[in-house]
Amino acid sequence: MTEKRTRRPLILLTNDDGIEAPGIKELYNGLKNLGRLYVVAPAVDQSASSHSFSLRKPIRVWQKKPRWFAVYGTPTDCLLISHHGILKRSIDLVISGINNSPNLGDDVLYSGTVAAAIEGAILGMPSVAISYLETGKNEKIAIRLLRSLVRLLLDGFLPKKTLLNINIPAGEIKGIKVTRLGRRIYQDMAVKKALPDGGVSYTIDGKMSFAETRGSDFEAVYSGYISITPLYLDMTHHRELARLEKALVNLGPLA
Repeated sequence: MTEKRTRRPLILLTNDDGIEAPGIKELYNGLKNLGRLYVVAPAVDQSASSHSFSLRKPIRVWQKKPRWFAVYGTPTDCLLISHHGILKRSIDLVISGINNSPNLGDDVLYSGTVAAAIEGAILGMPSVAISYLETGKNEKIAIRLLRSLVRLLLDGFLPKKTLLNINIPAGEIKGIKVTRLGRRIYQDMAVKKALPDGGVSYTIDGKMSFAETRGSDFEAVYSGYISITPLYLDMTHHRELARLEKALVNLGPLA
């Protein structure tokens, strides 16, 4: 049995699209009666910033209004500053989003949205990243889902070092599927451009597709289902440990 709460939970909202993004305002308006909400988000768009943070650099923080803070840094900066600086009490739940494009499969390695939730999990907080397949579609359903999940997450449903990555389809929603990460196929191109000073620049851009894998987040979302993928922070390939140990023994002495 979970311990009865004696105070309103503190819920931290963040993202990588920036504090003015529609998605974070949807979160705030949809969840504000479930706890004491704080918004700590990048001052400008930090999409694809992954898990970078501003080590040993001053980070400007501007308070826009009560409990809304714009951080001139990355989504990970927002979590670290919230936890160690702005807030004077423990954070009960982190929700990152709602991102204006999907974070499916290998996208999670590049996503600032997911990185913020990962940092929350590292800091011991139940954390969720949520994204749209197409921005602004199915907002009411996304909020309804989160409102239901908040109760579970605040009651300690998620194990340590685990977070949820949620993606919302664009059309009619058929239901919810618990999924595994699929495989994103990046067809990136480095577009070269000559600069007036004789130098060159490259723009990384290109088309993306995905491998059609049964049970994946891609399959679910593109079939009209909400995808919920539990992510775990331990990146150790546990099944490879014994094989690697055996291979190293067979190398013989190094001296």
